[in-house]
Amino acid sequence: MNMLTILIPVALGLGALGLGAFLWSLSSGQYEDLDGAANRILLDDSPKDNK
Repeated sequence: MNMLTILIPVALGLGALGLGAFLWSLSSGQYEDLDGAANRILLDDSPKDNK
């Protein structure tokens, strides 16, 4: 029973930390351009060597 007094606050703290990280990523614009990275890999922007 003593272990529950430690595990419950730790679990709540980790949950709050995860929620805080998610809310921070929303406010910093991490999810603004979801298709950009997927399309960027298909584009060939590197210069071609014509040797």
